[in-house]
Amino acid sequence: MTTLTEAPPSGRLRAAWTAAHAPVDGVPRWARIAAYTIPFTVLPSSVWRIAAVTFHAPIARGEQGPGEIPSWLPVELYVVLLSVFSELVAFTAVGLISRWGEVFPRWIPGLRGRRVPALAAVVPAAAGAVALTCMWTLAGVIVALGLDVHGQPLPADFPLNVHDWQGLLAVAAYAPLLLWGPLLGAVTVAYWRRRHHT
Repeated sequence: MTTLTEAPPSGRLRAAWTAAHAPVDGVPRWARIAAYTIPFTVLPSSVWRIAAVTFHAPIARGEQGPGEIPSWLPVELYVVLLSVFSELVAFTAVGLISRWGEVFPRWIPGLRGRRVPALAAVVPAAAGAVALTCMWTLAGVIVALGLDVHGQPLPADFPLNVHDWQGLLAVAAYAPLLLWGPLLGAVTVAYWRRRHHT
């Protein structure tokens, strides 16, 4: 009979992942919840974009896709890359409550094990929170008023016109993005307080 003295690779990976992303001491419960919520505020719009543009699901009216992208990059691939990038950026909020937001991970050469300077995390997180709050609030107001960024009425085939189920679905997918900036701002303040007082 053979006994296992080591966790299988998948078990070690799960344990390492859990240890790296577990909240550090002193993180308020509300900040944990907010940090873990942030990637989920981005997820509905990412799923909607991939379904509508990459898989051409009939959930949006009109031609879907971004404005100007290089001709060599298929729009379907661009949307997947944009969605993955958005999720990765949103996931960095978890670093504001985790060990890897306070001490550089071992896999970063030259920095491994050193403390992350508080301002190196706070400045980009605060700037991101302000930018995201302004951007998505402006987008929400524009859509609510039925206008484009130039003050002109939105075209009838604009995806976020709420005249049918497709528009309502698009608005429901993008509405959680209104929370991204404020949640990130709150988690950033909690991070600053915790790091500043220790």
